[in-house]
Amino acid sequence: MNYIFNPNEFNIEEELKKSLKQLTDEGKVCPTCLDRYTNHRYYGDDTTRKTFSDEDIECMFINEQRARGHMIINTQQHYKDLLEVPPELNAKIMAFAQEYAKILKKVFECESVYLCTMCDGPINHYHVQLIPRYAHEKRGSKNFVKDRSEYVFEPDKFEQVCKIIQKFAESQTLEQQSGPQMYHKKEALDLLHEYGV
Repeated sequence: MNYIFNPNEFNIEEELKKSLKQLTDEGKVCPTCLDRYTNHRYYGDDTTRKTFSDEDIECMFINEQRARGHMIINTQQHYKDLLEVPPELNAKIMAFAQEYAKILKKVFECESVYLCTMCDGPINHYHVQLIPRYAHEKRGSKNFVKDRSEYVFEPDKFEQVCKIIQKFAESQTLEQQSGPQMYHKKEALDLLHEYGV
């Protein structure tokens, strides 16, 4: 794993006590890399939040959500922002973001899904966020700064999202190995129907 800091140069226990704002503003230790290095001691156990992970990306529900279903797609390797990420990795992230947006609309019944990346501190770990907007909410940029609430694990919805995105990931792997094939939209839709969505 590529960390943006040398663990021998810092007192890890002291870094774990700092707030996200402190770590980001100090610009010495990437919070995401710190979390991975300490086996998720910074952000906490992600087993009921992580929906997909491979050698390039990890996708999960955010701990402190701006909306039910708020997700994040992180790069596995540390990149500061969009400008540093290889184009093929950005293409993969956008493909997954698009698929997640479809899944969130179906599974969580939101009206729209906003996509953003806000990597602007001295130290960042490139990521994109997917923020659902529901019918009762006003449209517009205020959805990016809604009050946060604690993530609530919904086992049925979590399972649906995991199963559908896994099928999508498998289709992407097949496509890379053997060239373009019909994406299994029918299979993904069948899964959505299987769950009564």
